[in-house]
Amino acid sequence: MQSSLIEAYEKLTAAGDLQTDSGQLRAVEMLNALDSQLDAPRRKRGLFGFAKQAPPPRGLYLWGGVGRGKSMLMDMFFAHNSSERKLRRHFLEFMQNAHARMNEARKAGVSDAVAPVAAELAEEAALLCLDECQVDDIADAMIVGRLFEALLAEGVVVCTTSNRPPEDLYKDGLNRHLFLPFIDLIRSGFDVHEIAPGSDYRQNRLAGEQMYFTPADPAAAEAIDGIWQRMADGAGKPFSLLVNGRRVVLDQFRNGVARAEFWELCGQPYGPADFLAISKNVKALIIENIPLLSRSNYNEARRFVMLIDTLYEARTRLVASAAAEPEKLYVEGAGSFEFQRTASRLREMQSGDWSA
Repeated sequence: MQSSLIEAYEKLTAAGDLQTDSGQLRAVEMLNALDSQLDAPRRKRGLFGFAKQAPPPRGLYLWGGVGRGKSMLMDMFFAHNSSERKLRRHFLEFMQNAHARMNEARKAGVSDAVAPVAAELAEEAALLCLDECQVDDIADAMIVGRLFEALLAEGVVVCTTSNRPPEDLYKDGLNRHLFLPFIDLIRSGFDVHEIAPGSDYRQNRLAGEQMYFTPADPAAAEAIDGIWQRMADGAGKPFSLLVNGRRVVLDQFRNGVARAEFWELCGQPYGPADFLAISKNVKALIIENIPLLSRSNYNEARRFVMLIDTLYEARTRLVASAAAEPEKLYVEGAGSFEFQRTASRLREMQSGDWSA
């Protein structure tokens, strides 16, 4: 007999893999209850003995600060659930896919593409797990309410995580009054739970660890492999962000952690909007093989400075391997003097409690 989600969580805390956390435990209890409801038969005997379909369980909206274990708990729940029709996606990835499907539906002559796309998604998944729910884009804001309403009408059960309470989604966004029905839908159709402030488990995993490795040799790569496994809890997948009609692709992404080579980020014609999108969607970024910077790679160096400034302002955790210590990365050529500030920030970002 399969153990409950609560028992699985308690085994992790007993083994010392997790610290007991009352906010997390309450979330686990709610996820366990949802898991049980999903496993229960949906047909019930009605009047005169006729069978009728029971309504699907309510959705679940878990929110809390960075590093409170939301993605970890979502992974546990998704892995534990026995449904064969389930789907787990990052929220922005899900919305990008929904937009693409709706565009195809419109090309086929459908005037309102939300309903057929929702029906298509319902055929694929009865359980939809969406991580990191956030709405910053007006295109998402204008359709997300109708899309979720249609999914719930199709009987899809949605479980989602977010850094924000429902009322703070799309805060100060353009035409926000058109978005408010989505907030009402969450409050009426989901159980909303805050994983109350406590220890940042992601930061705890890095407490006292080295963050910056030089030189960028095989030993550095091995050490970063270990950090990736502890932070990401599994194999990463490419993650694509749509920024002003262009694609920004991160080679490996999982559990809010991204991993990329220097040239993948700074060798592309990315600008402030691209790096801002990365900082909004990534809680920790691993950059490997930062080279020596000079006039010969000035454009890449300029983008690197821009990237570090953006990560610094967003308080994004940084792990890096580089050809030299920060102060010796950029010692000659245009921009080397200004790089002193970047070197100082790289030093500051290495401290174990910096992003807290």
